Amino acid sequence: MNNTVYYDANVSDEVRRQRLYDGQLFVYSPIKSSLAFVEFARSMIEEAFGDLDPRTAQDQMGVEDYAELLGKLKPAFIHHPESKRHIQNMFTELGVDLDKTYFDVPRMRSSTSSGYLTTGIAYAWHAHRDTWYSAPASQINWWIPIYDIESDNAMAFHPRYWSEPVKNSSAGYNYYTWNKLHRGANVAKLTKEDPRPLPKATEAMDPKPEIRLICPPGGIIMFSAAQMHSSVANTSGMTRFSSDFRVVHIDDVLEKRGAPNVDAACTGTVLRDFIRGTDFTRLPPEVISLYDDGTENEGELIYKPDAQEAV
Repeated sequence: MNNTVYYDANVSDEVRRQRLYDGQLFVYSPIKSSLAFVEFARSMIEEAFGDLDPRTAQDQMGVEDYAELLGKLKPAFIHHPESKRHIQNMFTELGVDLDKTYFDVPRMRSSTSSGYLTTGIAYAWHAHRDTWYSAPASQINWWIPIYDIESDNAMAFHPRYWSEPVKNSSAGYNYYTWNKLHRGANVAKLTKEDPRPLPKATEAMDPKPEIRLICPPGGIIMFSAAQMHSSVANTSGMTRFSSDFRVVHIDDVLEKRGAPNVDAACTGTVLRDFIRGTDFTRLPPEVISLYDDGTENEGELIYKPDAQEAV
């Protein structure tokens, strides 16, 4: 395929979505609203770490204490009402129709250096598509660095697999079962190994060529849920903090428009988690029903967080 990266593209949201569904990537320079989002995220991070620099705190903390801190910080950020307000502002500034756009709450991600903590609350993501995890074909991901990033602690895209299927274990993944069994407070305790059945490739993959997009804090990277991507093995000596959230447009959901599915075989759907950009109401039941597959009684349709939040 022709891999194109669009920088600060002056196109409508409709055109942008279609190009993302075609496998292209979009990058935006920091804008007023995304910088405010980053400032808000940093304030929470720096308050949690106190006198320690969050980017190097791993050098001064025991891994269990570090994981426990993240186990409190991340859900506090995810569910803070200010997080949603900042997303609304970013949508407005980048020409997104809030009335027709739905999003999932923003996650805070951390990638520690030198293998310090790569499981549970700070999981280091292997190469995967979000569509292996019950994401719809119309899902678009927004990814934002909170501090400076570099090639050695960024995210990588693997464009050869846009149209090339990979044998994987997604057939064993049901989103509702995942909500019931594999999310919650215990995730922060997974500091040595992560036994959760996360879908992954079951055959050898060649990650090359890779695309690593480096943008400043507050820059925005957009990509389709069908893009193969992974966390770069962090050798930078600095923990990378970022945030991401998922977005769908209701017209695309209704028309089942989106990226092609080349190898995802999971069941269930994450669409019940999405809330409207204007008033935070969920997608209507009649829209969700278009994606029901008979597994609705196998677990929890919508994850109800307790004191902690899992990936």
